[in-house]
Amino acid sequence: MRILRPVVALASIVGLCTPLTATAPAVAAGGVPRPDHVVIVLFENTSAGSIIGNPQAPYFNQLATSGANFTSSYAIEHPSQPNYLDLFSGSNQGVTDDSCPHSFSTDNEGAQLIAKGLTFAGYSENLPSTGSTACTSGRYARKHAPWVNFTNVPAADSKPFTAFPTDYSQLPTVSWVIPNLCNDMHDCSVATGDSWLKSHLDGYVQWAKTHNSLLITTFDEDDHTSGNRIATIFNGQQVKAGSYSERIDHFRVLRTVEDMYDLPHAGAAANAVPITDSWN
Repeated sequence: MRILRPVVALASIVGLCTPLTATAPAVAAGGVPRPDHVVIVLFENTSAGSIIGNPQAPYFNQLATSGANFTSSYAIEHPSQPNYLDLFSGSNQGVTDDSCPHSFSTDNEGAQLIAKGLTFAGYSENLPSTGSTACTSGRYARKHAPWVNFTNVPAADSKPFTAFPTDYSQLPTVSWVIPNLCNDMHDCSVATGDSWLKSHLDGYVQWAKTHNSLLITTFDEDDHTSGNRIATIFNGQQVKAGSYSERIDHFRVLRTVEDMYDLPHAGAAANAVPITDSWN
């Protein structure tokens, strides 16, 4: 008598033999990635030529070599405060100086993230306390912390830099980091800012390379010597290292971050083109 043996389905055999693969980092629509975390750090009043290739800025140049270095990056205007507002909200909100205080209820990156169910925080060095609305305190200056001016961003999202997590997985979706008036190069040297950046954010840079995260390093404006051309560098797991000569500005950077999370487009970001060629 012929004995019938059980037949194992081919699909089951294939399934057992197929190796498990890691989940690929998420990709947003429109040619940009969707990082788990973005950190944006701003420095002050320095031209690109004073950073890139300057031996006093070895860490900036390390980031430029290992990441995406935008060689035609420009601020929008002068002085400082309007540029911070441009990068955060797509508009200077009618502010053309460094005056304080101001109050706005218009659209902005922080409010957009919160409305989407995501998270935002601004970390300012020497901010006297969470939610402080002081215009100045020691070397802290509110003119460099644009979110403080917007009533649709909770006060609790404005934090001292001492609250920046050491467990980077606990970071908000998007964070801004603002060094104080010395460490941002406003009052002190390029070497001082370079040392501060390496000391405080290199740990995040190394972590970001394997945790689908991004650091954007940029400047508010130049020092009136180079047509407002500034250094802007992207570093992270999905960044394709190289030099990029396309013209970018604060509005294009804002648009890129908004597109990463399928956010609306604030102000002039609506007419800006996202940066799509610097990603793996």
